[in-house]
Amino acid sequence: MLYNIIKQKRNQWLQSEDCTIKKLVSYIEQQGFMRDAQIEAIKTYLFLKIACGNQALWRLFADGKFNTLNIDELSLTVSARQIMTNTPAAVALLEYARLKDKKGKQLAPELEKFINANPANIDYEKAFKDLFYGVDYTDYLFSLPMGAGKTYLMAAFIYLDLYFAQNEPNNKSFAHNFIIFAPSGLKSSVIPSLKTIQKFNPAWIIPEPRASQLKKLVKFEVLDAQKSQNKSNKTKNPNTQKLNMYQPLDDLMGLVAVTNAEKVILDKVFDDDIKFDFSEDEKYKQANELRNIIGKIPNLAIYIDEVQRAADKDIKLRKVVTKWTEQNTFNSVIGFSGTPYLEKAEAVLLANQFNIKNIELTNVVYYYPLIDGIDNFLKNPTVKISSDNNSLSIVEQGVKDFFDIYKDKKYANGTCAKLAIYCGNIETLEESIYPKVAEIATEYGLNPVDIILKFHGGNKTYKITQEAETEFVSLDLPISKKRIILLVQIGKEGWDCRSLTGVILSQKGDCPTNMTLQTSCRCLRQVDKGQRETALIWLNRFNADTLNKQLQQQQDITLEEFSTKSNVKTLTELKRYSRMDTLKVPPIDFYQLKVRYDTLIMEEKTDTAAKLQKAVSDETKENILIEVKNLQGTIIDRYPLSESGEEQADFNQWLYLITKESFGFVTMPDLNKYADILRQIFGEITYLQQEVDTPCYKNEYNQSLIRSNIRKAFYEKREMNTIEEIIPEQATLLNIEHFSSKIATDTPGKFQPVQATVEKIVKADKGELEINDEKVLAAVEALKAAGLNDQVAAIRQSATQSNIDITQSKTTYHYLPYRFDSSFEWRFLKEVLSLQDFKNKGLEIYFNGDDNLTDFQIACYKKQNQSWRYIGKYIPDFLIIKRAPSHEKRAGDGLIHQAIIIETKGGVYADKFKDKRDFMAEFIRQNNAQFNYNRFDFLYLEDSQTEPQRLTTTLNAINQFFKD
Repeated sequence: MLYNIIKQKRNQWLQSEDCTIKKLVSYIEQQGFMRDAQIEAIKTYLFLKIACGNQALWRLFADGKFNTLNIDELSLTVSARQIMTNTPAAVALLEYARLKDKKGKQLAPELEKFINANPANIDYEKAFKDLFYGVDYTDYLFSLPMGAGKTYLMAAFIYLDLYFAQNEPNNKSFAHNFIIFAPSGLKSSVIPSLKTIQKFNPAWIIPEPRASQLKKLVKFEVLDAQKSQNKSNKTKNPNTQKLNMYQPLDDLMGLVAVTNAEKVILDKVFDDDIKFDFSEDEKYKQANELRNIIGKIPNLAIYIDEVQRAADKDIKLRKVVTKWTEQNTFNSVIGFSGTPYLEKAEAVLLANQFNIKNIELTNVVYYYPLIDGIDNFLKNPTVKISSDNNSLSIVEQGVKDFFDIYKDKKYANGTCAKLAIYCGNIETLEESIYPKVAEIATEYGLNPVDIILKFHGGNKTYKITQEAETEFVSLDLPISKKRIILLVQIGKEGWDCRSLTGVILSQKGDCPTNMTLQTSCRCLRQVDKGQRETALIWLNRFNADTLNKQLQQQQDITLEEFSTKSNVKTLTELKRYSRMDTLKVPPIDFYQLKVRYDTLIMEEKTDTAAKLQKAVSDETKENILIEVKNLQGTIIDRYPLSESGEEQADFNQWLYLITKESFGFVTMPDLNKYADILRQIFGEITYLQQEVDTPCYKNEYNQSLIRSNIRKAFYEKREMNTIEEIIPEQATLLNIEHFSSKIATDTPGKFQPVQATVEKIVKADKGELEINDEKVLAAVEALKAAGLNDQVAAIRQSATQSNIDITQSKTTYHYLPYRFDSSFEWRFLKEVLSLQDFKNKGLEIYFNGDDNLTDFQIACYKKQNQSWRYIGKYIPDFLIIKRAPSHEKRAGDGLIHQAIIIETKGGVYADKFKDKRDFMAEFIRQNNAQFNYNRFDFLYLEDSQTEPQRLTTTLNAINQFFKD
């Protein structure tokens, strides 16, 4: 909470005449490119750099730099007041003790009492040194939730330092060079971090022309090459070689090197026989040359992303950084973290008597709460908590929920919504989770191979492929068609996939317990700026309780408070029953239109090389004109679009895109056979951008058309014929394989009838309906004792007939309860059951609208010219049937004699359903004579009709269709 003290003093400075950055801050705010979380962090950063001289935190607090307390207004002992008057550090510690949480509760009242009672016994400077972990150097930590734009904030800090460093080259407060440690949880995190920083436009924070000058000053280096051998020399270590190009280092300014911890940590450094210093010891230089040259870079600022972790390699990294800070060339360590908390509280001892305990990292100078980011730059999540102990059941519910909401979701950048399912181990992923998810994907009409990605470290039984790694790093690109990502110990942090829209943690161990918050919230990154986006989080009870605990510790909120912006839903378990045997519901005979295509190959063999030579032509060039208009809409200038595009190109990624767009027909081995020709094409449609030494696509070419021409070069010329068939099919209204006797739901109101009625109907089916009338019950018991069972049955039958729910259940509810998507469906069913003509004609009505449970689904097509276009499956909402009359031979089988399909739609969905509605009405009527029924028709009803109108329409249909 020390950051609140810093913030208070910062705000005073920003309002004072001493503040020299008012115009700069105003410029940044007016540009509108930086988020509020980033702008506030920039204010704090510049305050610490300019007003505080970039000093260590313990020194600033000990010197009273942030003091705002007026001790004259405080109730103090005489000795305490005397100490406070002459010791700024004492006032600072007292102010720390008086801090309050967001609810106004003082955080350390006992500490305030101890200071007041023992003012002379406390070594205040030592207290602050201990509070800041004995760190003597500048070490500031900025805490922003993921998705707030930490990498862009790093870039902003870099350009601001360079801006002020150019103005005052000898001012040691501002860094001249920078090394960034990207999160080391992913090997692939270095390049994305660099690309994000490269995309940052300094004009967002610094006026032109200085912004462009600084952009040219910056030199990027990626230190991600593997060391060639354990004991390398400078000619063999490619990372060291990159930095040696800048020798001599004395006047170097503008270097931005990006790497991760693995590149600078060598276990050999910590062997007893090797000194850990920056001497010219040859043994040291051989083992630690990269660290040696980094330590000599002048005015160096070290940026560490995800700095909060305390794993072994991070402890070693901190040791390395500490050694660097002992050099005169060092400027500062700037850390970034979304969760700046310790696993357990650390204590600082005062006067050998009193412990100050902190679970927060004390060097946090700026903090932005997670909850403030929701609906600002983070998605708004719905959190669903299942009490089911079956991990597979939770996964099934979560995947279906995700598909129901996000199956067709595409973001503005072309990426599709994705769901991450974290698994405790590889065997669980491969043998349990994947088969279940693949089964669900198939149910939703999706190809599991196309949409599911399995990504883990691999073991002896299950290997990970290079293709899977490529797919993983491409997930946030429009070319990726993956929807479900199955992960083991990957993607907990350092994974930036903005199109990730859902997370499932179905059991303990799916992620490290101390990282439940980070893992649960991985899906919250916003995709389309300024748009309200949603996300879905499914948790079992253990992970929900862990998340709640971590929210309390790390964000000072509960899961319930978190729900003020997100939606936390607890699931209710309902019992379900099949009544197919009780009602003897017959199968449905119907006809399906089947459309198939026969492909005729028109050429024996394609000349791929010749076709590739024609892939780029005048037809693939685009003459795009840019028009400039004034405020009146008059064109004042027109000029062609620059040939030089900004989109970066990579030959291997380009080939991979071609294979993806061919849906696997053109493979990488196919393309590699023509690598020389393809490299010529790639060279023709790209140019080398000098600033970043990277190829970029030329604007003058239609890149999509060129890739299409390349794919066509591998196909023989074909001709396609369409064949239509009318095929008889039979379906059941309840697929018992998909039916579960229990279901957990967060919307129990959608399930009708209610559970009490469900249990009453089931008991009536078994002849166990309870009799509530005491007199009747006494009579039943007397008859039982007398052995008059027939009379007992007659009384029970009479009780059953007097109950309307039981009576109606004889003509509906082939399973219980039904799940209705809308109240309209439930109202309609009750309306029909109340119709006297429905009862008199011996009709039955069954709800068929749950596509997960019914096999009665009709493929629909729309005629376009002379061909059919498949427009999806139609699942009828209701089926009203009449069984065959007693005089027919078929009657004994209880088969259907007449039937009406009834579709109920809310008015807002009418237009969307029109094509399917037209197909159904026409197809059924055209093929009516082929059915085994005397009558089969289609009735469409809208919610916009009043209840009397719907009843009249339905009654007319019943009287017309179901004739005696």
